[in-house]
Amino acid sequence: MAEDKSSRKPMMPGRTSHSITRRTAVSSLSLLAGAGFLPRTALAQSDATVRRFKVGECEIIVLSDGAIELPPSVMLPGRELVSIEQVFAAAGQKFSVLRSEVNVAVIKTGADIIVVDAGAGPDFMPTLGRFQQNLEAAGIKPEAVTKVLFTHAHPDHLWGVVDPLGGDTMFEKAEHFMATAEFEYWIQPDVDTRVPEAFRGMAVGTHRRLKSLAPRIKPTKPGQEIAPGIQIIDSGGHTPGHVSVLVRSGGEQLLIGSDVLTQQVISFSEPGWRWGPDMDAERAIASRRRILEQLATERIRLLGYHLPWPGLGRVERKGNAYRFVQA
Repeated sequence: MAEDKSSRKPMMPGRTSHSITRRTAVSSLSLLAGAGFLPRTALAQSDATVRRFKVGECEIIVLSDGAIELPPSVMLPGRELVSIEQVFAAAGQKFSVLRSEVNVAVIKTGADIIVVDAGAGPDFMPTLGRFQQNLEAAGIKPEAVTKVLFTHAHPDHLWGVVDPLGGDTMFEKAEHFMATAEFEYWIQPDVDTRVPEAFRGMAVGTHRRLKSLAPRIKPTKPGQEIAPGIQIIDSGGHTPGHVSVLVRSGGEQLLIGSDVLTQQVISFSEPGWRWGPDMDAERAIASRRRILEQLATERIRLLGYHLPWPGLGRVERKGNAYRFVQA
């Protein structure tokens, strides 16, 4: 594990050195690439920027943070390439790469502007970190944001909230929410020893950012509403306190699913397959199956953080499994 050099000298509370943050991120990326988690060169660009739609009286704005390509050997451990190709073929698609978009949702409801996750920021990998510029392109100023909700604390969901020049949040006037179980896991001082080696650099970076943000974090639990019609839903397994967000307005519903459903073919056709980054595979599979059944039965629209841009669609049953129908 790379040394966390931020411990060498004291820093002002709530402030983080930009150069130290970048060194940790680079170390993390090197570990992941060396472990096969990330390709060294196969990183995808995305031309997506901003998409708007309505859920009842709520306006949903989807902002791209970028996109990456992920190695099947790590994302689908134990699955031979031929079996992956067969699943894609059965879905009418030819397998080439596992492309992962990063689709950040903003909810405008009443007097609230709610950001759900905040992208990766500039320090995680070079094809991510576009959320802030696309927020500006959407005409939303950071000081206008009233609430920030983190579905979980993986870098591509959390790190973008931190101002790289100062170490504090980009949204100084907003309330910040995270599930209690999620916050308590990543804030542990020895969290880097609790994750696989390839994730340790990321765990150090996430811990440091949460420590800086800790005074702002308001703990939440599944079932809680953070605004009228905006409810937190348990979808744990990907991380210990992973949540999704159910939006209800004017008789319409939308589930902002985060990482409970991450791949537009595999997550729906083979929900029982293990997804490599899931920290508790069995719990993640149970959450995936439960959410899929709810979405298909109640015909709730889905917005997926890593599904093809802009991540919006519906879930339909297909035989003994499901399929994602993009809107």
